[in-house]
This record gives sequence, C-alpha cells and structure tokens, in this order.
Amino acid sequence: MSTEYIEVRGAEEHNLQDLDVEIPREALTVVTGLSGSGKSSLAFETVYAEGQRRYIESLSAYARNFLGQMDKPQVETVEGLSPAISIDQKNAANNPRSTVGTVTELHDYLRLLYARVGTPHCPECGREVGEQSAQNMVERILELPEGTRAKIAAPVVRDQKGAFEDLFDELVSEGYARVEVDGEEHDLTTDRPDLDENYDHTIDVVVDRVTVSAEDRPRIVDSVETALDEAEGVLKLILPDPPEEADLGNEARSTGALGDAVAEEDRTVVEFSKDLACTHCGIDVPELETRSFSFNSPHGACPECEGLGETKEIDESLVVVDESKPLKSVFEPWSYNRSYYRTRLDAVAEHFDLPLSTPFEDLDEETQQAFLYGTDEEVLFKRQTKNGTRRKRKRFEGIIPNLERRYLETDSESTREHIEDYMGATTCPVCEGTRLQPASRAVLVDDTAITEVNRMSIGDARERFEAMEADLTEREKVIAEEILKEIRARLGFMCEVGLEYLTLDREAATLSGGESQRIRLATQIGSGLVGVLYVLDEPSIGLHQRDNDRLLDTLQELRDLGNTLLVVEHDEETMRRADNVIDMGPGPGSRGGDVVVNGPVDELKACEDSITGDYLSGRRAIPVPEDRRERAGELTIRGARQHNLADVDVSLPLGCFTAITGVSGSGKSTLMHDVLYKGLARRMNDNTSVIPGDHDGLDGLDAIETVRLIDQSPIGRTPRSNPATYTNVFDYVRDLFAETKLAQQRGYEKGRFSFNVKGGRCEECGGQGTVKIEMNFLSDVHVPCEACDGARYNDATLDVEYKGKTIADVLEMEVGEAYDFFEANSQIRRRLELLKDVGLDYMTLGQPSTTLSGGEAQRIKLAEELGKKDTGETLYLLDEPTTGLHSEDERKLIDVLHRLTDDGNTVVVIEHELDLVKNADHVVDLGPEGGEHGGRVVATGTPEAVARTEDSHTGRYLRDLLPRVDIEGPRSGDDRPEPAAPTMDDD
Repeated sequence: MSTEYIEVRGAEEHNLQDLDVEIPREALTVVTGLSGSGKSSLAFETVYAEGQRRYIESLSAYARNFLGQMDKPQVETVEGLSPAISIDQKNAANNPRSTVGTVTELHDYLRLLYARVGTPHCPECGREVGEQSAQNMVERILELPEGTRAKIAAPVVRDQKGAFEDLFDELVSEGYARVEVDGEEHDLTTDRPDLDENYDHTIDVVVDRVTVSAEDRPRIVDSVETALDEAEGVLKLILPDPPEEADLGNEARSTGALGDAVAEEDRTVVEFSKDLACTHCGIDVPELETRSFSFNSPHGACPECEGLGETKEIDESLVVVDESKPLKSVFEPWSYNRSYYRTRLDAVAEHFDLPLSTPFEDLDEETQQAFLYGTDEEVLFKRQTKNGTRRKRKRFEGIIPNLERRYLETDSESTREHIEDYMGATTCPVCEGTRLQPASRAVLVDDTAITEVNRMSIGDARERFEAMEADLTEREKVIAEEILKEIRARLGFMCEVGLEYLTLDREAATLSGGESQRIRLATQIGSGLVGVLYVLDEPSIGLHQRDNDRLLDTLQELRDLGNTLLVVEHDEETMRRADNVIDMGPGPGSRGGDVVVNGPVDELKACEDSITGDYLSGRRAIPVPEDRRERAGELTIRGARQHNLADVDVSLPLGCFTAITGVSGSGKSTLMHDVLYKGLARRMNDNTSVIPGDHDGLDGLDAIETVRLIDQSPIGRTPRSNPATYTNVFDYVRDLFAETKLAQQRGYEKGRFSFNVKGGRCEECGGQGTVKIEMNFLSDVHVPCEACDGARYNDATLDVEYKGKTIADVLEMEVGEAYDFFEANSQIRRRLELLKDVGLDYMTLGQPSTTLSGGEAQRIKLAEELGKKDTGETLYLLDEPTTGLHSEDERKLIDVLHRLTDDGNTVVVIEHELDLVKNADHVVDLGPEGGEHGGRVVATGTPEAVARTEDSHTGRYLRDLLPRVDIEGPRSGDDRPEPAAPTMDDD
C-alpha cells in the first residue's frame, strides 16, 4: 500500500461511475466540477464516510454505542485513510443558549479567568468587595501611622426602623457602654438615645478605643475578634482624626481587601468583612466559581430570563394593529370571544362616555392607556343572569395585564398558543440581554466585566487580551498565564479565518453556513492535530475576496502541520493555490461521476475537455453586459440602524438588477433581511408577527406589487418533499397516469398515484421506499423495502404505465431526461424547463428535500417563482444565489436573473461572486470593514463606478473584470488571464 496517496477503487456512491482515483496525502486537494457531477459523492459520501466508519469501528462496542456511525459507502476499497473530520456548513447549533463564545470554547476559558483572577464588586454601589481574615484586618490597622486614634466598632443595626430599647438593654448587660447611633456617640449608662421608631437607624457598638502601636497589637487583635463576633463577621474602623498620609481606600483596592474608606465630616470610616459581601449595601456576594459565569447554569444565569437574554412580553403593536378600527374590534386578542369581552369593553367605554364605534386613534393617550393597561378608578360592570342584571364596581385590569395573567395561570395549551401570537421577544430588562445575574456581571478583570468582553467583536477582544497581562498584578499573571494563552490563540484563529467582525455573544443559530464552517475550522486549527483527513464543503461561501486570502492561508497552515485537506470548492483562487485539483464530470448527473483531470491547476487549465479548465484559462468567461438598465423609480431605505448599520440611507433602483456587496460582517444581511424584507412584509402584507429592524422608513412602496424572499432554507422538512412535488410537476404527472386506459378501467383517480396517500402506496414502507433497521452497536441501515423494492408503490399501482414507464420510474428520472420524456405535455415541460434554466437538469424528480444543499433549494424556489404568473412589479430578494455553483451553472443563473429583470421586476441579491456583481445594473457596497467598523455605504452606482472607488474592497477586485474601467491604482493582483472572445455555448 502506498503511503503517499489515499487510493479509492471502485466507488459507485450515487452517480460515481466505478471510480478509481488517487488523492495525495498531506496536501491541499480541491474537488471541483459542475453541479451534480459527483464532488460531494466522492469527498463526503465515499472518502469521509469510510474514514469515519473505520475509525469508529476501531473503538470498543461499548464506545460505539454512544457514537453516531455512518453507513458503509458503495466502494470496493479505500486505502491510506487517516481519521477523518468533516467540516461542513451545518449550523454550529440551533440552541438559543449557544453563542459564538460557547461553540468556540472561548467562554469556557473566560469563565475560568474571571473565577480565578476576577475582582468582585458590589452589584448595587460598585464598590470593590473581598473577604479577609481577622489577622488581615489587624495587619491593615497596624499599617496606619503609629499614634493614630481609632474606634473598633461592631455594626449591629444598619438602616432599620425601631426604637431598639431591648437591644440597648442587652448591650449594657454584656458590658458595652458606648454606641454610635446615626454617627453620633452615646453612653448607654448616662445618655441612652431616645429613637423614633418610624425612622431608619444605624447602630454601631464601640468595642474599643485604641491608639495604633506595635505594643498594643494583642489588644487590637482581641478587640477585632470581639467586634467580628458581635456583628457576624463585619466590623467598622472609625478614625475621628485620620492622618493625612493614610490612604485606606486605595490600599483596600490594591490589596484586594474588602475595606472601603468613606470620608465623613471630620472623620473616616473603614468597613471590613470576613465574608464576600458589600458592607456598605449589606449585600452578600457568592463565592466565585466557573459556573458563576455560565448563563446555562442556575448559579450564573439571570433569574428573570433564565440565561436567554430575552423575555417574551405582550407587544402593544400586536394587540392594536390598525388604530383606525373602532373600539369594538380594534383589540385583536379579544376578537375571538366577542360576546364575553364586548361587555367589558362596553363598561369601560361607558365609563369614559365613548361609543364603541369610536376609532382607537381618536382617543387621547391617557384613555388609550386605560384600555390597554387598566383604570385606577372603579368601573361599573353589568352582567345579565337568569335573576336579572347584576352590577358590580371594580377596577378594569386592562387588556395587556389580562393577557399576561391568563398566560401565566392557564392550563390550556390552545389559550397559551393564542396569547403567544401577541407576544414579542424583548431584551431582558434585568440583565439587559447579557444573560448573567448581577453578581457575576459585577466581577471585573482589568476593569472589564465578562459581559463587556462578550459584547466585543472577536477582533476587539483580541486586541484587549493581547494587552491585558501588563495590567495584572504579579500573582494574577502567574494564575492567568495559561488561560490568557488559550484565549489569545482561539481569538487569533478566529481572526485568521475572517470572523473578527462576529461578537462573542452572537447566537450560534444566526450564523450562516459558511460562518459556522469557519468557526469549526478555527477550532480544528487550535486543536493542533497532525495526520488527520479534513473534508471541507465550500469554505469560501459567504466570504469576500479580501477575506478569502486569509482563509486559504489557514488551510495551508493546516496542511503544513501534516494533515490532508480535501476541499469541495468552485472558487478559482482556491483552485489556483491548491496542490492538486480533481475535476469531476464531464457533465452533471448520469453524465458525471468520472474524473476529468487529477493534477496541478496548470494541467486543469490546459485540458480542453474540462469546462472548469475553460473558465480558469479564459477560453470561456461570463461576459459583461453591453448596457446597464435605466431605473424606473427608487425604493429608499431611510435611517437603517439595526445591528451595525450606521443610520444609513440606501436607494435601490426599481426595474433594475442590484447587487449588495461588502466584506463579511459589513451589514448586508441585516439590510436585506432585517430591515428591507421585514419592513416590506409588515407594511405590504400587514404581517404583524414580523418585527423589522430599526429604521426610519421605506419610500417608494407604491411601485411594488409583491415582495418575494428566495432564501436557502429547505423546501421541505421530510424526505416526502422533493423537486417534483414542490414545483407542482408531480400534480400534472399524476393527472397523466390517471388518464391512462388501465387507470380508467380500474377506476384509479389522481390520488392513487401519490406516495403520501393510502391506497396506491406501499404500506410496508409508508411510501418512503426504504425501511430503517436499527443495528444496536452499528449504524442504522436503510435498506430498500422488500415489498416494493424501493418503488414506493404497491404492485397494482405499478401496473399502470405511461409510455412504458411507471410512476416510480418517473420519480427516478433526471430533470433533463424527464424534459424529453414529457415533450408532448406543455405544462410539465414548461416547469421542467425552468429547473433546467437554473442549472438543475441533473437532479432527479424524486430526490428527497433533506438531501438538497441550500443552493439547490434556493434554485428550486427560483424556478418555482419563474413559473408563477408575473405582473412585472415584483421585488425579488436573493441571498448569495451562486452558493454551490460552478461558473457554467452561474452563467445560467445570471441569465435567469436578467430574464426576471427584463420582465419589469426588481431583483436585489446579496453576493460576493464577482461575475454576478459585474452583471448588475447597480451595486451597493457596504463596509468599509465588518462588525462595528462596517455598516456604512462605501460606494454605490454601476459596477464601473464602484470599481473607481479607491476605498472599496469590492471595487478593487472588480477592476480586473471590467474592461471599461480606467483608473490608476492597485488591482486585485491575481493572475487571471484576459479572456479572448468568450464563448457562451453549453458544449
């Protein structure tokens, strides 16, 4: 066996054609090719699956019981494998408690740092708190200049009402003669104070009056211990005439002692405590532990939101959606039970002398608040009973308090669900979204709370921790040395993969697939493993070209450690920097599954049989449009301030194709999803459940009839959903089968040919075609159903054929094959043509939705949109539609987007791929950087105008692709050749 290669023999997974291939070890290999050519089948379903399976099988049976295991791939042999790690684009976590800090383990090290070297402060007054022994206190007192006069007192009452006569009697019986009451000294034997029991008082028992000197140390020790016993671990040191050279407050802070010096008139008071507590506020502070800083633990989580950072509360804007409605119908939550709530509204309206037909907007603010939040005055309520009318006066609790109370008290799930429709997530008012309890938020390291660190971007946190050690004491440096080393390393790895704009408290569920993948990549770099096979799925997705260079440096760093990297990728720069490129093809689907080129990138560029090579060499190229479209109006976003958007105004030309660009984290998704789409959905569709991002307004809505967001979410959550069902192709196919002669004779209707309906489907597998067999210690095996042999239908249904094909045969057809097969049916053919137009001709009609990539799901949605009747006034919003696309497939997609725009629609896309950006009529470039350094409009206009903007990172890379741009200055620096007469045929 060769140790220089991973040797794959006889791979037949999915569309692989009995494939043999050698993958060099300890090298960066890119697997590329047209969509559907077999890239993922080779990299993930064959190589990674076999590597993972072998590793897990090497473990004990007991260990395998707790580990997920993959099915054995359809391959003859795979030799030279290493333990395999897959770094794909699945979300890092869907748990709302997971953040960037937790999934990268940064928060674990932060918790350790704050538990070991953090300085607790009082959450109320902010004073530093700490614990001391009696000996520590004595040493502090003896540090005062010799001869200093002091009183050692025990604070037995602090800010409490009462006359305290019994306490004074008890103190006298114990031998104490002097007390200080509210700062004034009294002799209990001759001058007992007469206190007003209705006022708060503070009483300190004077245990001893001493003069500081070394000779008096035994007396001071005895007095300190006595005072601590009397006041349960707390004492006061009162200096009637403090020496000028004594700086007790600073000393307390520098030594970590609890005592804080408080200057009063003609004297100074210093408080000490044996416990971790604030002597000024009387608040106990729990002992610091790592769990004290975990919002997933009850010891650290905010008690109000339980560590989520958000609370659900009744949203006033959801209760009253349309203020022009009359009182009798304006309150949405009460609309379902008008008979009961109408009587209550009647009573309140009568109380304010208002007819129920009065529009809510005509009420003054005080009356509106009375309806929503209740009345201070009693209202006369009337209720009809069989004995007559009952009248009762009581306060009206208000609609919102009524909903809040019922939500907490009800046992009915339907009632809770109904009320939840009118609740919105708001930042927790107690912890202000920081998730932690007050005591944990008040612990500081280098004058910074852990919640402040969590709200920093990764880039800012890195700078903070690089400089932190200089501000620590020698003792703290020793303790924190290794912790800081780990924190800095992880922050550095995150910056290396282009994620410095993310904040540590960002919810993991809100990350894109590319961001999640790069987080896992950074974690792997930090592990320092050697001899591992890493399989990555398009790590460049979501990355600006500027950031892509840093990502490639990271991949090469992993390789240089002695690891093997197998990367599925379409990015040209990644291919140019790879050690080896495997080009799959030559076509998609059944026409793919073979290796066209396996070698250095120069070999790929020289291969005229490779479409990838054609684009890399410049033999093919996506052309720049001859002309840019003229705008037919504007849609303007005013004052967008959500997340990092810096109060920006953005105008999008109507009737044009617009690309929103910018480096990662510059605010693109926030602008499109949170502000534009949610703002339009709320205004145009009256969708009150959508809460748009913070902005001043949207202008130009009259020119838009509908808005459609085509994102990368799945087209279905179960394997029963597929391209045929989603695009309604399957409806027309079932009509054809129901119209056949045999179906007519047997009385089969359209429903007979649905695998989701009893009657025609195979009941053994429920129409799924496979049966899962649980294997205890081994992975579950999905085998074809024995009853239907994977066909999904029973024998009687499969007797019916259309042009010699059964309904099961049709589901196994690729889109391109089905397009030719149904040439006589214009309805089916038109829909299949749309799937071909978006580059999905390789996909089978019955492919389960759960196996589709995000890019494939988005293009299916786009095809479905193209099939709708178009009015020409639709706004289409797409987020990185080129995800997972080869340059040839990208060309097809660009043609579709131009087609949509030519029909009079407006198309707005978020995109990094420059070939698409150069085809736009208008570009909005955000930046200049990510996170808090982004959120501004750097450049706007045609691609040529943006390319001339020297401050635009996007413009710098666009210059190489726009022949009409004439500007002095740096270009992107890649070695892409100037294309000559690009061809656009599909051959």
